[in-house]
This record gives sequence, C-alpha cells and structure tokens, in this order.
Amino acid sequence: MAGADDFDFLVGEWRVRHERRQRWLDGCEDWSGFDGTMRLWPLLDGHANIDDNVLDNPNGPYRAATLRSFDPASGLWSIWWLDSRQPHTLDVPMKGRFEDGVGTFYADDTFRGRPIRIRFLWTKSPAPRWEQAFSADGGGTWEVNWTMDFERVG
Repeated sequence: MAGADDFDFLVGEWRVRHERRQRWLDGCEDWSGFDGTMRLWPLLDGHANIDDNVLDNPNGPYRAATLRSFDPASGLWSIWWLDSRQPHTLDVPMKGRFEDGVGTFYADDTFRGRPIRIRFLWTKSPAPRWEQAFSADGGGTWEVNWTMDFERVG
C-alpha cells in the first residue's frame, strides 16, 4: 500500500543530536544542544510504528515515545508524542504525508494560552532529519524551534 512504508527508513536504532531554541515564539535566537537515542519498530503489519526515545536534556534527562499510524483510506499518517514528564497526556496528533522524500505534518494546538499551528518536517536520507516549527499567525510565518539529526547505530 503506497504510503504505508513511509517511515521504514527509521526502523532500527539511532543516535540523535537535538538542537532546541531556548525560548519559543518570543524572538529568542539562542539555541542549545544535547544528545539522545531512539529505537523504532513497526506495528500492525507495517501500518503503524512506535519509537522509544532517551533525551539527555541538560535540564534533566527524560524518555518519550512516538506512535505513528497510517490511514490507507486518506493516505495520511497521524503522529502522537508521549512525554514521561507528562505521562497522562498525549500531544495533539500531527497529520500529513511524504512527497518527494519529505514528510510534512501539521496540527493546531495552543502554546502559553494562545492558538498556534505546528509543523513537522521529516527528511529521508541516510542521515534523516526532523524539524519542528511553530506559527502564531496561522501558518503565515514559521519559527523553527527544535531539530533532530539521526545517525544509525550498528
């Protein structure tokens, strides 16, 4: 099924380099970086996957998991994030698809009490990259606030 294998490039174990803007949506240009790991495996005969993340954040290490599910009727993926620091909350689902090796996913949410649009970009390559950006003007302008660069282990 076209699209169901979109995240197969991430199956396995990875070292991850995180770069995060120190404050979001306030004009901050300061970034900090930290390392982590991720392991991803498929579920539901390849129509879903889950990953387990260790984030060695300097403010305190934590774990998180991502659940992704493919809808063959729409051709869209949904992505949910579960953070061990907030174990009773799943983030709003990001929805989107891959085109020409780039996955683009969107969701509407709130940040510090105001509505925002969130965008994830996944770039497939031997060294995959993920990028998160927020928009406070409905998608007119975007502020990238977090990137992850992946290096396969083994």
